[in-house]
Amino acid sequence: MFDQEDEGTRIGVWTALAVVFLVVAGLIGGLAIRAMNAAAVGDGAQAAAGTEALAFVDGPLEGEVVGTVYFAVGQAVLPDGALVALDKAIQAVKDAPQQRVVLSGFHDASGAAALNAELAKARAKAVSAALVAEGVDAARIALRKPDVTLGDGAAPEARRVEIRLVE
Repeated sequence: MFDQEDEGTRIGVWTALAVVFLVVAGLIGGLAIRAMNAAAVGDGAQAAAGTEALAFVDGPLEGEVVGTVYFAVGQAVLPDGALVALDKAIQAVKDAPQQRVVLSGFHDASGAAALNAELAKARAKAVSAALVAEGVDAARIALRKPDVTLGDGAAPEARRVEIRLVE
């Protein structure tokens, strides 16, 4: 009878130790996975040149429009020759290092408003990535809430991103 109690105690102790070991191993594994994911996100953010961490501004803006990029219907990819069109804007941005750069994406009122707003934002991010690739500090760049083009303007006016220098 005494031996059976000792055997039961031994099994209980080993079971408790196994559970503690599994919990500790799970915690260490979870922390290792979290660290790897954080490193992967950090690498991706550096590769994206900070475009995902852009600041957003709202409200009316005052400042000089130094460039405009026009996009194809339903597209957020910089069109061919966009860097040639951006040259003047890039030079103006570099000549005014004390000013912030605000990118305003526009869309028209047709179609789903949420999709149009996302398209306008994606266009502004594409212009931001081009500016950063040309040496503009990503910390100087902010996006403005997407705007709807009103009135009877030409169709390309609804598919534009304005580059504006502000104080």
